[in-house]
This record gives sequence, C-alpha cells and structure tokens, in this order.
Amino acid sequence: MYEANITVVGAGLAGCEAAWQAAERGVKVNLYEMKPIKYSPAHHKPGFAELVCSNSLRSNQTSNAVGLLKEELKLLGSLIMEAAYATEVPAGSALAVNRDEFSDYITTKIKSHPNITVINEEVTRIDTDSITVVASGPLTSEALADAISEITGGGELHFFDAAAPIIDFSSIDMSRAFFASRYGKGDPTDYLNCPMTEEEYDKFYNALIEAELAPLKAFDKELQEDLTVFEGCMPVEVMAKRGYDTLRFGPMKPVGLPVPTTGEDAFATVQLRRENKEGTMYNIVGFQTHLTFGEQKRVFGMIPGLEHADFLRYGVMHRNTYLNSPGLLSPSYSMIKNGKIFFAGQMTGVEGYVESCSSGFVAGLNAAMLALGKDPVIFPRDTEIGALAHYVSEGGVSSSFQPMNANFGIIAPFEKKIKGGKRYRNEAYAERSLALISSYLTDNLI
Repeated sequence: MYEANITVVGAGLAGCEAAWQAAERGVKVNLYEMKPIKYSPAHHKPGFAELVCSNSLRSNQTSNAVGLLKEELKLLGSLIMEAAYATEVPAGSALAVNRDEFSDYITTKIKSHPNITVINEEVTRIDTDSITVVASGPLTSEALADAISEITGGGELHFFDAAAPIIDFSSIDMSRAFFASRYGKGDPTDYLNCPMTEEEYDKFYNALIEAELAPLKAFDKELQEDLTVFEGCMPVEVMAKRGYDTLRFGPMKPVGLPVPTTGEDAFATVQLRRENKEGTMYNIVGFQTHLTFGEQKRVFGMIPGLEHADFLRYGVMHRNTYLNSPGLLSPSYSMIKNGKIFFAGQMTGVEGYVESCSSGFVAGLNAAMLALGKDPVIFPRDTEIGALAHYVSEGGVSSSFQPMNANFGIIAPFEKKIKGGKRYRNEAYAERSLALISSYLTDNLI
C-alpha cells in the first residue's frame, strides 16, 4: 500500500529521531505509531515523543556525560535536540522543556516531512526481509514483544529491570577499600571490598531500613506486592527488613575477606564487582534497590570508602522491556544475524531520554546507509554516542547485561592519566569527543 525504503515502529523519541535521520538522507520512511488507536499504560496524549516521567533532559554541561551526549547530537543534527532547545524552559544548568510544546514541535516536523508517511496502527509482526527499525519502547505491547522474541531467538527479551548502583572507580577512597576476591580465588582486581565495623554497620542498617522508596509508576503497581517474590533480585532494603543479620549472611558476608590492616574478617563487608575490562566502573554486589536516587547517595555513601562516590548509574527496579543486546546487536544497533533489523530506544539497553535519542540517531542513520547501499557509520568509543553503542553491543565483563545511561565510565579512557582530577579528565573527554564528531561532519562521513 505504501512505498518506502524502511519501516520505523514507534513514534517515541528514538523512533522519531530514527525516522527523521533516514528521511533527511532521502530515504522514504513508513513510521508506524499505534496512538491514538491504542495507548500504552504510560502514554495519554496522541502526539509523538511524549515525555512521561520528567520534562528534564538533565545537565547541559559537557563536563557531564549526558551534557556531552546532547552536544554531540546537537552538532550531528538531531531533531530531538532541535525540538528541546526550541521549547526550553528555565532550569539552571539543566535542559528542561515544555512537554506539550516539545511533543507538538516534533509531531509537526515528522508529519510535514515529504519522505515520512505516518501510519496509525499497531504493529504485531516484523518483516525480516525489509529494513526495519524497532523503537517500540519499554512498555512494548505483548503481541509485538512476542514477535521480537521470535526473531531474536527467544529468551533474549527481559521485562523487569533490577540493577545495583554502579560507581566510578576514581571516586572510591582506596585508603578504606581494598582489592581481594573471596578466599583469594580468581583475579583480586575483580572485586573491591569495603569493610565495616559493628558500629558502622549498625548506623548503615538503620538508615537503610528507614530510607525513602521511589514511588512506583501506575504500570509498575502490580510489582509492588510481588517485589519480594523475585528472590534473585530482591531489593537490598527488603532483604534488610527481614532481620538485622540478613545482609551479613547475604551480600555483605565478611568471611574469606580479611582486612589487610588487621588480617581478620570485618563485622560486615560490602563487595563491588568490576563492571568493565578497563576497571573504571564497579557495581555494588547484591544492592539492587528501589530507594530514591537521593537516598541511595545518602545511605550508600555511609559505606566506608564510598563517602564521596560518583554514581555512574543508580540502582533501579521497574518494568522495562529490553534486549540482552551484547552478541545480538552490533554498534550500529542492527541485529548481527540479520542486518536489516535495527533496534532503538530503551529496548536496546540504554537508559534515559537523551540516550534513547542517541540510539535512534545511530539506528536511523545506519538504516538509511543500508537502504542507500553505503557502509555503516560506527562511532568510536572516544565519543559518548559511540561509547553507548559499544556498551549495548559488547556489555561489561559480567554475564548479566544491565541497561546503562550516558557516563564517562563507558567512554574509552586516555592512555595516560589526566592531571587535575575528575573535572579536568571529563573536560578532556569532551574536547576529544567533540573534535571527533566535528571531523565526521567535515569529512562528510555521515
């Protein structure tokens, strides 16, 4: 019925960005959006790119990873960034938008583009012989989720995200923490240990069980009564409420980890596991949580060695349809086994509005390149847009893949340490990244 080179499923931030990037390169696009015929539990308005959780796109400063990602996307010609700055409202150093104006801006641009045909119907199957970008979001309908499971081989789709916080290694106080694996087994740099005295544990325990929980969204309500059922990913605060010593016999078990200064086991020990091969990120083992981000920083900051911890990702527990992307997707966000099928948005394992836009940009760009018979564009890990794409494709060193937001822990580190501390290091990352993006534009690589 419709003549097109590619299909995009979903008109959220990722889908709109993907459709726009392909259309701007002369490729005909069929953009499928089930609204207003059918709504997901989170969406209520018929417009595209509906913001449902917050109107903030976070920091504008390039010394912050998400700020750098926004600047990269702005330079690259992102529709979402164009809309954001056109509908900006005052928010200090953050980029916040008027939600309705933001959605209206994008909806108008998409519907008026001569290369985009909008089709309002629910997609329940995926044509594996056509170039397709699936950007259906974290609340993908059951029928489409079944179709995705079918083409990915089944078992690759997760519906519940339970993740522990990830810490920037450079922010950990190594005068209080030490490297060691339990009973000396394995590579000692795989684990960092934060020992606690009885007094320290007592204060931490009481703060944890009294800490404020994050409010559940309406579509997560069914999880509220069932959170304790997920024994393999039980929130650390729920575990603590089972009894004073529960954590000491669970994730904070001190045995086999003698403190170097005493040669004896501590009263309790928090372990952090290396998250990437470079050793720039460590996650707090067994600390999946439903605490608010502010409470996580306050309470987990009571752990010896983490007093000034920089959280690259806070712990989360929420409904989230996402792929086990490493080994399934390439850094172009296409399937490795079928290069005609691309994924974009939170479904790929990126967290956040700007990150979803980033994946949509790369997926849409590369879907267009494929349609035009050109080589794919793979952004390097020296850029934040490339670092996210490579994280999705490769994951970390652990077998369990968890969604990730933009941070400097995933970006390629410098061979030599940057003097002056974290601020100067991050500014150097930003300078290197933006120079690379500019060179891509100058050389007409995209």
